[in-house]
Amino acid sequence: MTRTISHGYLVCSRVFFILSSVILCGINFGGAKFYKSIFHLIITMGLMSGRKMKNKRKKFRDNRLPDKKKRLGISLKFDPLGRASQAKGIVVKKIQKEAKQPNSAMRKCCRVQLIKNGKEVSCFIPGNLAQKFVDEHDEVIIERIGGKQGRTKGDLSGVRFCVIKVNDQPLERLWKGKIEKGRR
Repeated sequence: MTRTISHGYLVCSRVFFILSSVILCGINFGGAKFYKSIFHLIITMGLMSGRKMKNKRKKFRDNRLPDKKKRLGISLKFDPLGRASQAKGIVVKKIQKEAKQPNSAMRKCCRVQLIKNGKEVSCFIPGNLAQKFVDEHDEVIIERIGGKQGRTKGDLSGVRFCVIKVNDQPLERLWKGKIEKGRR
């Protein structure tokens, strides 16, 4: 008798038998949620259930926030660089940010106004005494600092970008003393 029944129905009937025996015995495995998940498993099992599974996935896909953000393009909409990895901007002012606990340091940063859209962002100036080579009204190229999911990194709060070039000269070569700062 069981050989003539399709595989999906056979598995489904076995699960239903287990579920009914659990209910009859009165064993509790986490309340109604367990029964509900088994019930959904029974309904969407076997052959010809692809459409139902697809529709169910579509119905509940906005429950996960990362999926919703990706589908609506929220992270791209509020990203100052857009799809680009680097951007050019003008230094508005130089600032110092206090590091988060347990560190105690004044991190050298600057406010940069992007040329492409006029947005102002905070940028970290990496390197030993590198802030000497970055002045106001300098043209800089910035890139993402490398935090998780485009966020901040390390003990710098609110800083998502870092300076890599000043007036078309690499900042690292400037503070190492390999080249001198050019004029614009």
